[in-house]
Amino acid sequence: MTVPSSPADRKAILDCMKEISASMTRTEGEREFVREAIKEICEKHDLSKKTFRRMAKVYHKQNFNLELEEHEEFENMYQTITTTTTMAKDTTNV
Repeated sequence: MTVPSSPADRKAILDCMKEISASMTRTEGEREFVREAIKEICEKHDLSKKTFRRMAKVYHKQNFNLELEEHEEFENMYQTITTTTTMAKDTTNV
């Protein structure tokens, strides 16, 4: 890696770093807003933060049907694995 010798190139790099820093500052502010909004609504209405955060994320992405499909796949696989393998006595730790 070489440090650019051109003042114009160095200025372009610094300007880019400043823009990225400003974007990161805005992102941090938005994250803090989301945390506080979730905290307030969940305390006010006695909701689970985990569940509400997930609902907000699904609402934002508008992917409720995909969530249902993935949950059904998880549920089926979990039940299949745990019921078929735990029905017989586990002798691996004996």
